[in-house]
Amino acid sequence: MAKLDVYNKLGEVVGQIELSDAIFAIQPNESVVHQVVKQQLANKRQGTSSTLTRSEVRGGGRKPWRQKGTGRARQGSIRAAQWVGGGIIFGPKPRNYSFAVPKKQRRLALKSVFSSKLAADSIKVVEDLNLEEIKTKAFVTVLQALKLDNKSMLIVEAGENKNLQLSARNLPQVATCRVNTLNVYDILSKDVLVLTKEAALKIQEVYA
Repeated sequence: MAKLDVYNKLGEVVGQIELSDAIFAIQPNESVVHQVVKQQLANKRQGTSSTLTRSEVRGGGRKPWRQKGTGRARQGSIRAAQWVGGGIIFGPKPRNYSFAVPKKQRRLALKSVFSSKLAADSIKVVEDLNLEEIKTKAFVTVLQALKLDNKSMLIVEAGENKNLQLSARNLPQVATCRVNTLNVYDILSKDVLVLTKEAALKIQEVYA
């Protein structure tokens, strides 16, 4: 089992934590990770883009000129696709882009990104991140003590931590979430995964 130092808010090592090899030291499955990320991005799509077909555009009820004798190509409507203002052929219509990925694959993808982060030395465990007040400046001081102020990060809490969430929301490089809302895309999109000690234990309890 891998052992990681546990830091306090002053950046001091106050202990160690053992991380399960079954979650943090597996062989990452890149194809499953790709599939899950693809699913997450697809599920976020609104699918509301829409174009008008020939039957939906306004006008074009009368034949623009007679069939023969003009020397021009025959035309049936000024709203055919080749006319300016005409209908669109095979244009986008509202649709649902979402699809499902089996639960076992989702769990494997999470374990794969956990393992990748640990292998890259990009996981940091802190004792807690409880702040006395909602203040971004105070939170930045904590990040500086942990030497994380110049990196993008996902901070994972075991439960709701309103002071932390509101203090961090003005920092574009910082995202926060709880263990029960963890997802593959958010972990991959940040340089460092920051876990509170309680969150790390809960992850091992949930995904063991």
